[in-house]
Amino acid sequence: MLKKRIVACLIIKNGIVVQSIGFEKYLPVGRADIALEALNMWGIDEIVLLDIDATREKRVIDLEWISKITGKILTPLTIGGGIKTIEDMRRLIHFGADKVSLNKTAIENPDFIAKASKVFGQQCVVVSMDVKKVNGKYEVFSDSGKTYTGYIAEEYAKVVEGLGAGEIFLNSIDCDGAKNGFDIDLINKISQSVSIPVIACGGAGCPGHFLEVAEKTNASAIAAGNFFHFTEHSPIVVKSYLDERDVELRLDSYANYRNCQYDQDGRIAKRDDKYLYKLRFELIKDEVV
Repeated sequence: MLKKRIVACLIIKNGIVVQSIGFEKYLPVGRADIALEALNMWGIDEIVLLDIDATREKRVIDLEWISKITGKILTPLTIGGGIKTIEDMRRLIHFGADKVSLNKTAIENPDFIAKASKVFGQQCVVVSMDVKKVNGKYEVFSDSGKTYTGYIAEEYAKVVEGLGAGEIFLNSIDCDGAKNGFDIDLINKISQSVSIPVIACGGAGCPGHFLEVAEKTNASAIAAGNFFHFTEHSPIVVKSYLDERDVELRLDSYANYRNCQYDQDGRIAKRDDKYLYKLRFELIKDEVV
């Protein structure tokens, strides 16, 4: 059985990481290099970095900036934003991308998926799908959720798979930033329509939401953006929570939170007073935390 991947999504706007809420409201989080370094240390499996200004401003994501912020991380990195040509992809890969994410270009020029797959290999091409439920159907949107593309989500997933996409990054516009959980029905519709890996994103509010995706869908990876920004060791906490519930995943970080209790927000809860009192008289060996 393949291990589930836990993926962090960093949305870049005006050169900084932002918190996205429904693809409409964006709140500042901080510097991308700091976020990348923290996630790298905290055992995240992959990082998806998306510059949402690049396409609107008709430019490729800043390559010099990419080289500066990615120099210290070893985590596999997918980068997207304003990519239109094979040369754009080649430069991004040269400057540190392991995979490249295509969104609007894949919609407007589907044949580009096939060209990119032929040049760089299927494993390098990720197609990003921004999906919203309209009149009972899941429809694909572009331009940060503002423009309906004419595609039904399941049909579009099959199209991009047929053209050579190696992976689908599936983002629910309705669930984005709501912290109420993932759209399980959407994830199942897409993952059952294709044989390539699907990364499910949008709606994470607590570790239990990750567990729901792991148990109820065939998604290969579970992604979140806002969830990982505001709590220290958040990827480790999620992985420990899932590991205790027999979800197969990679555990190689320097700390873990097995056998911990969680509060209603999914954060590590304070130990009870009796347990803490006993620790006062217990010798603890030095360890790296």
